[in-house]
Amino acid sequence: MRAVKFAGAAVAAVIIVIALLLVVGIPSGFLTSTIASRVENATGYRLSIDGTTKVSLWPTLNITLNDLTLQDPRDRSGITRLTVDSVQADMTLSSVWSGRPKISELVISHPVLYQPLLRERLPNANPSPTPAVSLDMDGASIDRIRITDGEVAFSRVRDRVEGRISAINAEAVTDRDRKVDFAGTARAGERAIKFDIKAGMPAPPIERQSIPVDFAIDIPDVLTSQLTGHAETRLNGGVVMINGLTGVLGDGAFNGWASVDIASKPLVKLDLDFQRLTLPLSKSPEGTAGQPWSNAPIDVSGLNYVDAQVRISANEANIGEARLAPLALDAKLAGGVLKAGTSNLGAYGGQISGEVILDATSGAPSFAMHSDLVGVRALPLLKGLADFDRLDGKLQAKLALRSAGTSQRALMANMQGTAFTNFQDGAIRGINVAQMIRSLTAGTLSGWQDSQELSTDLSQLSASFRIDKGQAVTTDLNLIGPLVRVTGAGTIDLGTKMMGFRVEPKLVMTTEGQGRTSDPVGFGIPVMIEGLWSQPRIYPDMAGMLDNPDAAYAKLREMGKGLFGPDGAGLGNILGSLGLGGAASNGGNAAGNANPQTQQPGQNDLLGGPLGAAIGNLIQQGLSGGAGSGTGRSSRGLPATPATPAPQASPAPPAHDDPPAAQQDSQPMNDVLRQLFSR
Repeated sequence: MRAVKFAGAAVAAVIIVIALLLVVGIPSGFLTSTIASRVENATGYRLSIDGTTKVSLWPTLNITLNDLTLQDPRDRSGITRLTVDSVQADMTLSSVWSGRPKISELVISHPVLYQPLLRERLPNANPSPTPAVSLDMDGASIDRIRITDGEVAFSRVRDRVEGRISAINAEAVTDRDRKVDFAGTARAGERAIKFDIKAGMPAPPIERQSIPVDFAIDIPDVLTSQLTGHAETRLNGGVVMINGLTGVLGDGAFNGWASVDIASKPLVKLDLDFQRLTLPLSKSPEGTAGQPWSNAPIDVSGLNYVDAQVRISANEANIGEARLAPLALDAKLAGGVLKAGTSNLGAYGGQISGEVILDATSGAPSFAMHSDLVGVRALPLLKGLADFDRLDGKLQAKLALRSAGTSQRALMANMQGTAFTNFQDGAIRGINVAQMIRSLTAGTLSGWQDSQELSTDLSQLSASFRIDKGQAVTTDLNLIGPLVRVTGAGTIDLGTKMMGFRVEPKLVMTTEGQGRTSDPVGFGIPVMIEGLWSQPRIYPDMAGMLDNPDAAYAKLREMGKGLFGPDGAGLGNILGSLGLGGAASNGGNAAGNANPQTQQPGQNDLLGGPLGAAIGNLIQQGLSGGAGSGTGRSSRGLPATPATPAPQASPAPPAHDDPPAAQQDSQPMNDVLRQLFSR
């Protein structure tokens, strides 16, 4: 309202000055006080003319005033004022002779409106009524007003805060039916704005009269398409009331109402309901998933200088990459603290409820949030929030977080709180845990197995995190899949996008899957996952293996039992499928003992004895061989296989001078294992 009054007062001041010029002629020093007195009586504002005044009679009557200042005499600070470099008016001599001056064009060059920013609403903010301002004061009229290079400067000296709406170039055209078309361009910071506002002006005074307004606004950096609409506006003291608000944004219609109290600190009330709401957000450049968080400053200090009560609802909302349906958001901004909450937010097939509190009252803004997510699809959510696209599934989560900082990096590095996450019926993309175990016998994996065809199905993946200074620590990571289990613990550094986990993968070596009665078989060596979460290194924890080499080797032998089943029951089928049926058809003869007549029942347990040793030997050789060629791998392998064979349930008589049976019988097993464990 203050800006509207200043604009009206400025126009009225120009008309009064021009009228006096027509009567008195070229002004002299004594006339300046007379002009200022007439302007103050008509508008309530004080006018100062510090520059020269020029009058030209050819080709039309032209009057130019330079260095004007318009100020509210009740504002002792002098902050609120309007300065104008020059005002130029063109009119016809015939209209002057008729006594009703008709200004064909009024050009206002570089007007600057200085408006202070207030942290608190002032008591008795509604100003006393000022005389009504009319565009045809004293019988004069204006057809066209042109503003060039205008500015609105907002500032608060105490907070060292300043903002501007600059490069205002606009034109207002009035027709005989008092319809005004006000169109132009401006810049708010780095954002370009284009507007076109049409209003039907009632006969003066316009206070409390309904003014129909049609508008079209383009802000390419904020809105995906043009915002158009219609409203009935009314001025009531320092409040602009906007009723019957309807319009279209993109392909979504909306309706609602609004009011703006600008008597002191602005108070905005807004209630809008959209059919479809689409708002773009700035995207990260391609390929920046592994890049650090932005260190660009985030300035939310403007929240201190406006109060608001906002309700936004939509049947469908697309905000950046987020897809929300339905959306119901209530927000309140008061004293620099913004509280926004939702209890019925549909997101990616699930629901989100919670509240976010943003406190902008200090130099380093802080935020706190609590949220519950139920049945939300994880992949698009994590990709949009953290550039992480390796997990998919239905997500259930409880979050309680808080942080402070002036950039993305600072906010993530200062994060504190707790988080519980549970993914169900999904997959880990880009990695196959079973194949990873096989690959780790020969070398280190550098990054995820980047292939759209690779994934690990999961029935459930759960973990709870305690977060302190950006370090999210978990000790209960648990993944359950149809053919794999993974347990472990580790830390995610939210500030640097780094991760460090020590996990123990286990394979389910039976078609019974999760309904099995036996335990899954472990790899025998803990696996480390370290580095950027977009491209970590995955390698066996050789140091952990050497802490307890006997147990690690025993697990590798146990892995052989899982592969072929107890007592080698599944060996015949596997060998047959690989074209080694002859070896399997002889039972234990070809694969276990050179003297079948003397073989005892306990000797059929080939995996518990020679075959288990062969499996361990083979994997040991793979680890030892891969250690030399794998990147970042330790050169230490598994301990050598003991020379003494494993004890048998009932030992057979020793063969005379024949080679040891284990060496002869393990060759088919080696063929099988090479095919199972080779890359």
